[in-house]
Amino acid sequence: MGWNSYNAFLCDTTEAQYHAQAQTLVSLGLNKLGYQYFNLDCGWQGTSRNSSGGFTWNTATIPSGIPALSNFVHNLGLKFGLYSDGGFFACDFVGGTAHFLGSLGHETSDAASFASWGADYLKYDNCYAVNQTDFVDFNPPIQIKDHMVAMRDALAATGRPILFSACEWGVQDPARWPGIEVANSWRISNDIGPPASWDNLFRIINQVVPITQFAGPGGWNDLDMLEVGNSGLTAAEQQTHFALWAAVKSPLIISTDLTRISSNALSILSNSRIIALNQDSLGKSVVFRRRYTNDHDVWSGPLSDGSTAVVVFNLQNVSRAVTFSLPDVRFTSATAVDLITGKSLGTLTNSFTTTLDGHGSLVLKLTNGVPSSQPTFTFYNAADPANTLGGGASTRVVNSTVTVVGFVGEGGTLTINGVDGGSGGGSKLVSFDYINGDFTFTNTACSNCRNAFVSVNGGTPVQVQMPISGQSWDILFSGYLVSLSGFKPGKTNTIQISNPSAFAPDFFRVGVQK
Repeated sequence: MGWNSYNAFLCDTTEAQYHAQAQTLVSLGLNKLGYQYFNLDCGWQGTSRNSSGGFTWNTATIPSGIPALSNFVHNLGLKFGLYSDGGFFACDFVGGTAHFLGSLGHETSDAASFASWGADYLKYDNCYAVNQTDFVDFNPPIQIKDHMVAMRDALAATGRPILFSACEWGVQDPARWPGIEVANSWRISNDIGPPASWDNLFRIINQVVPITQFAGPGGWNDLDMLEVGNSGLTAAEQQTHFALWAAVKSPLIISTDLTRISSNALSILSNSRIIALNQDSLGKSVVFRRRYTNDHDVWSGPLSDGSTAVVVFNLQNVSRAVTFSLPDVRFTSATAVDLITGKSLGTLTNSFTTTLDGHGSLVLKLTNGVPSSQPTFTFYNAADPANTLGGGASTRVVNSTVTVVGFVGEGGTLTINGVDGGSGGGSKLVSFDYINGDFTFTNTACSNCRNAFVSVNGGTPVQVQMPISGQSWDILFSGYLVSLSGFKPGKTNTIQISNPSAFAPDFFRVGVQK
């Protein structure tokens, strides 16, 4: 937890601004809530090394020098964070023309310099990682992990405890390196901004879905800095942003001008109950449980005291009633506390309906939960010869045990035949196991997700929005749940998957509740 300059000031923060922000962090009491790291971002570095090859700072921006600024921050009782880059030059906000110093090839000497200046934290970026002309490369022909490991080892060799934040923008799936062996946190995505937007948040939310299990004490999925306090997000969106980042156990790094922060933004950042989710000693991220497409998401996870944290957020941009179903988090009833307001909601049974602002959220702590019975499914492999592939849909062998049907959409269809609707038919819970490796570093119509349209027995297709399963086409996501109606009694039902204007995921199997 801490503060970083980037989203507020980009790469153009002066020494005076750093002083003012650090003092305000303390005067607002944010340090007492856990915001301890005060971190410089790009722009403090020089553009040439000294005569002995050592790292230099920008004397125009930091005239008193980095050691003096470090002392200033430490004297306020804060920890001091620096920024460098695992490339020839560092990132900037002028198209790569600033040519701030990078640390590639100088890891040992630079780490020693940072340690001698009193650094407690290093954010390590990824610009110019391939060569001296390629500013940003989201598909580099080298192993970015090697650059991060080199700096990790150099920091360790200094003997000074320095928290290492790998900022490789999620390139090459760092959570699965695994990231916890390389850094204390690793960026899972491209920048959250600026500018701040709900689209940026939702792109990142979809990208963290398949990797929440890789976070834990000592190493964390970093969803990027907070935009709370910056323009571009409504108050409700800022609240959802903060709550989900906290519950996923992402580092909580404020990145706004604290000298101008609104009382509402300060209240969001100061909510000790939400902060406690982030700092819970168990260190378990909430995980994706259910998406009601174009309606709401449900996430939950365990806390150290045996309770369960739940985050429900409104996927629509209008205020409306949203119903949270307790079986989505595997309970039939539980005692609930609203962690945004601190209000006790008493015992919830089966469901709870409340009004949420557009993209607003409900954050609960559940205790005394009564477990719900878990649904069982009859599964139908997508590649079964009994099914019908239309258009360009075709099978693909992933490994010796998994064959999927891909190219569903853009005219391609997958029809599962002979589906058992049971004795009564009607509505059924349907489970999809799929692969979607179509990740993106920019906002799109369905950023880091794909849409499928599912029809039962030729009925009206239902839109299903499916997040990525991982950054490759051989990682399965299992158990994506959708309620579908239109089943008939008996074993003559069909489920057809299509998409008229884009590709759906590749499908491994479909399960229908017994």
